[in-house]
Amino acid sequence: MSFTPPSRSPSGPRRRSLLASAAGAGAALLTGCSTSESSSETTEEAASAADRARARAARDSEGLAARYEAVLAAHPALASRLTPLRAEVVRHAKAFGGGKRASATPSASASSSPAASASAPAASVPAREEDALAELASAERALADRRTKALEEVPGELARLLASVAAAGAVHVYLLTEGGK
Repeated sequence: MSFTPPSRSPSGPRRRSLLASAAGAGAALLTGCSTSESSSETTEEAASAADRARARAARDSEGLAARYEAVLAAHPALASRLTPLRAEVVRHAKAFGGGKRASATPSASASSSPAASASAPAASVPAREEDALAELASAERALADRRTKALEEVPGELARLLASVAAAGAVHVYLLTEGGK
């Protein structure tokens, strides 16, 4: 009976993997040696783009809240259905740093004043409740789609907020179209 020693595989990293990781570390060090001016300019540009996106999202939510307010003024019978959705839209505007034009509860005097109706994007609310709901659902859908497309252009935390608000908008579309049936 012949005895063959067990084949041994070398323990630890191989020479090739060590060389490859050393080369990668060297490249990372060279990349890290770039001037700080260009990285600070890039950071400032990204921050200003994020600020613009955040301000646009706040304005969009404020405009949507104004649409809800106009529909509520024209169709008070829809208040129990629309008031919670409008309150969420107002919270979204505040989350984006807005909320100056929209408030959590619409006041009767604000919704009947000429300035409030002029600032409402849906000043001409459809006469039929179903049409008014369809118009709100369309506005919610369009805004959710725009926010979803904007996710690629904004940094992490703002992207997460936009994604969350876009998802809430999709739920609002469902509640406006299917939820009340």
